[in-house]
Amino acid sequence: MIFNPSRLKLARQRRQYTIKALSEKVGLTSRMVSEYEKERCSSIPPEKTVSAFAQALNYPESFFFEGELTDQIEQKSVSFRSAKSMKASNMHAAIGAGIIGELLNSYFESKFQLVQPKLPELVGEDPELAASMLRSELALGEKSISNMVHILESLGVRVYSLDENTQAVDAFSFWKNDIPFVFLNTKKSGERSRFDAAHELAHLILHKNDEVQGRDKEREADAFAAHFLMPKNTVLSRTNRFLTVSDVIKLKKNWKVSAMALIVHMKNVGAITEWHYKNLIIEASKLGLRTNEIDGIERERSKLISKMLLILKKHGVGISDIARNLSLPYDEVSSMLFDFEVVHRNENPTRSNKKPSLRLVK
Repeated sequence: MIFNPSRLKLARQRRQYTIKALSEKVGLTSRMVSEYEKERCSSIPPEKTVSAFAQALNYPESFFFEGELTDQIEQKSVSFRSAKSMKASNMHAAIGAGIIGELLNSYFESKFQLVQPKLPELVGEDPELAASMLRSELALGEKSISNMVHILESLGVRVYSLDENTQAVDAFSFWKNDIPFVFLNTKKSGERSRFDAAHELAHLILHKNDEVQGRDKEREADAFAAHFLMPKNTVLSRTNRFLTVSDVIKLKKNWKVSAMALIVHMKNVGAITEWHYKNLIIEASKLGLRTNEIDGIERERSKLISKMLLILKKHGVGISDIARNLSLPYDEVSSMLFDFEVVHRNENPTRSNKKPSLRLVK
């Protein structure tokens, strides 16, 4: 077996240890740990050192001897909403989650025939028009979207959850080998997670292969998400100049969005005046609606992952078996699978005539 430095680096970054911190935990010099992480390290760590790494990082020893992680995810290809204000450790940990997501996706693709990506090519399109075009393509009309995660999965996007203990990583997305990925932080409210999902969808279809990130791209993604979730005509037809925050809290249920997102969108589409907007924001802030929701919705979960785990369960394969197959810690796998700890055998998901039924590949 050959020790793979890239896997040591991945495990360290996932646990958010600096080289110095890890070296202190395993009783080595920083220089030695750094050497073990080099792509062409001149020395191979002895068995006891590998055991120390495994214990310190809570990763199976076998993980460090699996295939080389040569096809890394480049930081510039990943869309982060607050990239400039994020700590490097948070960013590296999130990108590490993306690599693990790829490993999980490869596992599932080896077992199932998954929907192939079918996202429209809308690079450079106006966000509002792009949102309308996609709604039309999906035959949504102007009705409320019942589940954003399901929409993404119907388009062939691989959606995974994040259990990052930080609000700095809202969500992120990237294309890899023509497969689109979206990762959603489970620390967010259900409403904000829906908006994040629509925001990342915007990056996938409006900014594909665009390595230039910045505020303009984030504004475009926000505009797309708002129009995709809250079509302008429906917002204009349901709002008036006498709206209070209590009215907003009731109205937001129509589109399953946060109160703040609805207030901002009402202003942007001309449903309320600037003065009205400022007053609503002040009132909403006093109620704590910048960070929390009143009468919030449940966080959306993956239907695809639920189906796959159900089928695997019937074949005697659980999350712990998947983790063992990939030589990954159980917590890393379960936290990325929307924490489907128990898959109910009586689940009877509805089938759509537009999508092939999911089946295990033997």
